[in-house]
Amino acid sequence: MTPDPQPRSDENTGTEAGGVVELSESECWRLLRAADYGRLAVAINNHPDVFPVNHLVDGNTLVFRSAAGTKLAAAVLGRAVAFEVDGHDAGVAWSVVVKGQARLVERLDEYLDAELLPIRPWFAGSKPNIVRIDTEEVSGRRFHPEGDGSGG
Repeated sequence: MTPDPQPRSDENTGTEAGGVVELSESECWRLLRAADYGRLAVAINNHPDVFPVNHLVDGNTLVFRSAAGTKLAAAVLGRAVAFEVDGHDAGVAWSVVVKGQARLVERLDEYLDAELLPIRPWFAGSKPNIVRIDTEEVSGRRFHPEGDGSGG
């Protein structure tokens, strides 16, 4: 699902440079809530990695499930992460980036609350770990790509 790229009355901060419009924080959260998936960027031992994950917005945080591996290691180590969603429609493209700290949800009350959230893995396999990104910065942009948008 591509979130509705149509402007809302409170969407823009008014900052425009070269056809790029900075989005308001509320518009960024609206687009994050509407996106089906995003990309988690982590770095472990100076080795960057990016993972597609389905997510859910819970308050001003992002939540996703994970099996053991690099995504979970990034959360357990308490490292800074970035999360990005983007989309395009009718000649308008947009991108939203969240920066924050990922952490494993370990407190029983928080884990039980997160278990009730309607987020499920894309493919079969156990993903018992719940990771929460505590947001420190949210930014977004909207722009009109040149050409046909095919990148070629």
